[in-house]
Amino acid sequence: MNTQDYPEQPIKTAALIVAAGRGTRAGGDLPKQWQKIGRQSVVAHTVSVFETMPQIDEIILVIHPDDTAHASGFSDAGVKLVDGGTDRAGSVRNGLAAVDPTTRNVLIHDVARPCVSQKIIGDVIAALKTHDGAAPGLAVTDALWTVSDTKVTGKTSRDHLARAQTPQGFHLDKIIAAHDTYSEVAADDVEVALSAGLTIAIVPGSEDNLKITLPEDFERAERILDGTMATLPDIRTGNGFDVHRFGPGDHVMLCGIEVAHDRGLQGHSDADVGLHTITDAIYGALCQGDIGQHFPPSDDKWKGTASHVFLEHARDLARQTGFRLTHVDCTLICELPKIGPHATAMRENVATLLEIPVDRVSVKATTSERLGFTGRGEGIACMATATLVRP
Repeated sequence: MNTQDYPEQPIKTAALIVAAGRGTRAGGDLPKQWQKIGRQSVVAHTVSVFETMPQIDEIILVIHPDDTAHASGFSDAGVKLVDGGTDRAGSVRNGLAAVDPTTRNVLIHDVARPCVSQKIIGDVIAALKTHDGAAPGLAVTDALWTVSDTKVTGKTSRDHLARAQTPQGFHLDKIIAAHDTYSEVAADDVEVALSAGLTIAIVPGSEDNLKITLPEDFERAERILDGTMATLPDIRTGNGFDVHRFGPGDHVMLCGIEVAHDRGLQGHSDADVGLHTITDAIYGALCQGDIGQHFPPSDDKWKGTASHVFLEHARDLARQTGFRLTHVDCTLICELPKIGPHATAMRENVATLLEIPVDRVSVKATTSERLGFTGRGEGIACMATATLVRP
């Protein structure tokens, strides 16, 4: 039997974010997770990191029953809301019970760590390939004392010690079983896992992955998040859509390629619906309007203009504002002419005009199953998406 007939199923990973506590030491009128760092709540910052991770298939947010109104927007965005228990362990158990049972891995994360990085999350997931569990930790670098009230009474070794962080990841079935048999009060889920004999890998944590506990921690978290955003690339995606009707003619211009046809496309310029749509997608990513704003059809100066002029203007505008065009996807919608024989030439021409590699340009076609104006052969429609990146 050919094993290729039964491809290996992808491993599913869920993120369980514990946000049911009251966090009174942080001060404020609201529990700390609903207070804001900048313009967003702590919860929003924390959830957003996991939302950006393609390895995460499901997000479960465990909340206090009194916080349902605060959390309603997350439910609308596809986050599963679960009521917490009377203590942290109960909240974790409630969250674990809500995870899709076909999931293999679960990452349990304290909501009060909004500065967790994608790297830490990715490292924990990777370690679960070879261990029952994994968690980030930091070496203890300060000297450790024993104390009594206000006096130092001695010292203790810092060897073999690490400062625990989250997310703490586990195989779902094993951590559920561990919680089912654990009856003590645990500091975290690694403690529960160790009691069940699970092997736990440690991955590098980060000083930035702080846990908000005291009022001053909000200011530090804001500085970290501001710095993180400053180092992330600015990625923009724009969409374009255009339509041109058929009229007299013996060819059409599509993505800069002349294609023989018994009719032509009508428009103020050369009516190249492909280049027009890609141009509008780039303008859209830049939030710079559309072709009509840059090249008004009321101005006879642009009558009959070759559409590559518009595309090159959009390309140059992107460069002037610091963006690099990384990808274009264009779909032509028509019954005729047939696009397939010309698609390669169209891709190559668009790549040349945009001065990007041809493997970053897609040109394809579809029909509307003879429905609507394109199905009746009255014209051609096109839609396109452009992606721009500013480091």
